[in-house]
Amino acid sequence: MDKSLLLLFAVTLLTVGCTDAGESKGSIHKEKERSKRQALKHLTVTTIMEQPFSMKTESGMEGFCIDLLSELSQSLGFNYTIREVKDGRYGAKDQDGNWNGMVGEVLRKEVDLAVAPLTITAKREGELAFTKPFMQTGISILLRKDNTSENSYLFGFLTPFSKETWIGILVAYVVTSLCLFLVGRLSPCEWTELSTEQNNFTFLNSLWFGVGAFTLQGAEPHPKSVSARIIAVIWWIFSIVLVAAYIASFAAFLNSDSVQTTDIQTFEDLVNQRTLEFGTINSSSTFQFFKNSKNPTYRMIYEYMDKRKDELLVKSFAEGVQRVQESNYAFLGESVMQDIMVAKHCDLVRAPQIIAGRGYAIAAPLDSPLIKQLSVAILEQTESGNIEYLRKKWWDNTCSMKRSAGWNPVQPHTLGGIFLILGIGLALGVIAALIELVLKARNNADQQKKSCCSAFSEEMGERFGTNKENQEAADSVKS
Repeated sequence: MDKSLLLLFAVTLLTVGCTDAGESKGSIHKEKERSKRQALKHLTVTTIMEQPFSMKTESGMEGFCIDLLSELSQSLGFNYTIREVKDGRYGAKDQDGNWNGMVGEVLRKEVDLAVAPLTITAKREGELAFTKPFMQTGISILLRKDNTSENSYLFGFLTPFSKETWIGILVAYVVTSLCLFLVGRLSPCEWTELSTEQNNFTFLNSLWFGVGAFTLQGAEPHPKSVSARIIAVIWWIFSIVLVAAYIASFAAFLNSDSVQTTDIQTFEDLVNQRTLEFGTINSSSTFQFFKNSKNPTYRMIYEYMDKRKDELLVKSFAEGVQRVQESNYAFLGESVMQDIMVAKHCDLVRAPQIIAGRGYAIAAPLDSPLIKQLSVAILEQTESGNIEYLRKKWWDNTCSMKRSAGWNPVQPHTLGGIFLILGIGLALGVIAALIELVLKARNNADQQKKSCCSAFSEEMGERFGTNKENQEAADSVKS
């Protein structure tokens, strides 16, 4: 009995101890979660005024970064106060080794976060903690269309049709001429007296007839047989459709922005020209990229900008865009931001080359507990497609709509139907010529008491010269 009571007492103690340990672990976990929520309760955020990321309005601020911050606050459950960076800079070290701009405000812990198109660089990564990138970008060249050259090359009139379409038209022309030549030989209506009459549809005449029809001028000889007229009618229809498509495409080409393309396609082109000055934002990551690069071309760009930095370097992206619009100036900067300027200002164009791929991210102090949670939230926003939706929302504009509905050369598949009709018409014309020849051969066979096959063979031989050649060969053997 005493042993039973002792065993029961021991089991009770163990149960109470396990319960207390579980409660203590649970309380520790809850305390951590509470501290995290308290850390995210209210945050001070800095940003910079750059369209379309952050923009001032009468009601406050709006833009891509403002919407992204709102989504993150709802996802993680925190409140925030957002303000513009005091000196209007992104962040770079000065001569004393101190950081300015948004980077400096975060390092001095004047703010909790920097939410802006802030590029992740090695130097910044060493001083700050960055989240996962919410957008990828690179460096490109922004130009004014007045500083581009029109495509006034000698063969610009060929531009309305693509290369493949012109090749298809040339092949169709040659095949049609061959079919017309063949029908001119086969059809009895086109070539009746073989010994005395000259065939009108020689190969050269067939080529000439095709050109005359294609240019809507008409040309002799005129077809007499049903088979030749079938081919002629089909070629006329084909020619009319092509001429109409060419005129419409050429008119659209002349009235579109596609007539202007920049001669500056790469950074090598920029270095080799002498017409445009070029620069970037002072102390920006773009400037640092050219400064630290070992690429000879990029080093030349840095040396050019550094020698005249007071004249060529600008204080903000907006100033760089304005300078491009008002002078002979090319602005080097983030391709994503240039794209929105090109879309909003139809007089601007961006060179196609993009270098130095990089990402935009949210920055916080190195010891900040926010980065992990914000990174996860950004990945969730990316996977759900919300970031792509925000990008389309703020990058949508009239100029981009015009470009998407702009001019393109006519491709072969666009005219595929008329090529098919031409092929069917040529086949019908050749078949009709063969039927005409068979009917004549049958008539000759009845008159001369021969078989249809031998009469048809004789007709074919006479029309293509094989009988004459055989007769001359036999005469030479006899002699």
